[in-house]
Amino acid sequence: MLVMLPGAGMEAAEFAMHGMVDEVQARGLAVDIVAARPDIELYLDGGVAEALHRTVIEPARAQGYTRIWLLGISLGGMGALLHASTYEGQVEGLVLLAPFLGTPGTIAEVRQAGGLAVWSVARSAAVETEKRMLVWLQNFIAHFPSSPALYLGYGSGDRFAPGHRMLAEQLPEASVVTEAGGHDWETWKKLWQRILDRAPFAMALDDATRPPIS
Repeated sequence: MLVMLPGAGMEAAEFAMHGMVDEVQARGLAVDIVAARPDIELYLDGGVAEALHRTVIEPARAQGYTRIWLLGISLGGMGALLHASTYEGQVEGLVLLAPFLGTPGTIAEVRQAGGLAVWSVARSAAVETEKRMLVWLQNFIAHFPSSPALYLGYGSGDRFAPGHRMLAEQLPEASVVTEAGGHDWETWKKLWQRILDRAPFAMALDDATRPPIS
């Protein structure tokens, strides 16, 4: 199952409207798609991970799904990361398209510290949700290759691109795609096409190195 999470001000139906569901179906992939739209308040109070798990992930597992991926655009990328940081081992992969990784002040703070790998949460002025995301990403990078699989896509002209580049610097080239675009559906669809061309739903890690999904 692939769970799609839209950004702020977007509707869940927009994934289908902009052809992102068709891109999966056109490739004949055995992937069931669910588009979810958590309330914006859940992002603000940090409850999005719990709500997503309770209303989407747990019911999917009860139906027999053992391989679950999250795709998040913009604020939806934040939701995907917060879920991964809260429920270890529950999803096989993340696709982050132009994810919100923090305010400009937080991204500048990480840059000034020398990058994500050496940034310290102990001295951070970031809000709690930003800290949760960034600490999880730090641990993910430190133990790479690890689970879940992670793909990052962003437009070079995106207003959040400084944060995306900060993360991209720590990821292998095969996990990152960029387009000469902004924070818009045209760019996200191109990024999604290129990520699908890399066969993300194939098993990303050897059985010997992939932690079991519990």
